[in-house]
Amino acid sequence: MGDKVAAGPLTYNVVEKVWRSQLGEGFVTRSPQNRFLVITLSATNGGGRDVSVPLLQLEGPDGKIYQEIENGEGVENWLGILRTVEPAQTQQGRIVFDVPLSSYRLRLSDGDSVSGHYAYVQIPLQIDADPPVDTPLPGK
Repeated sequence: MGDKVAAGPLTYNVVEKVWRSQLGEGFVTRSPQNRFLVITLSATNGGGRDVSVPLLQLEGPDGKIYQEIENGEGVENWLGILRTVEPAQTQQGRIVFDVPLSSYRLRLSDGDSVSGHYAYVQIPLQIDADPPVDTPLPGK
């Protein structure tokens, strides 16, 4: 985490991760099946054409794959589902997974569904105190 990782024309930078027992605030909260893992990252397009960043995946120590959640409700600065990065541009935001507490490898896509090349970033297990629901995620 914190290092730039290239996958095809995209260069990713995973900035931080936060474990949460729920998302949202007040009467609008979401509870996970396991635990929410919120990852802040950026993707820069170093290529000459638009590149789509697909939903990302986590790989557990047992090899099990977990898909990024398509619903960003309660996540500030959510990256969204449709994310196309133009040449020489950067998109940044947060993505969220519902996974058991563990260390993982974040599978980063090159944005090409045909070639399917990936790069990986280690996401170590480190649990911080879970802030109250109405406390914004770090960086806000």
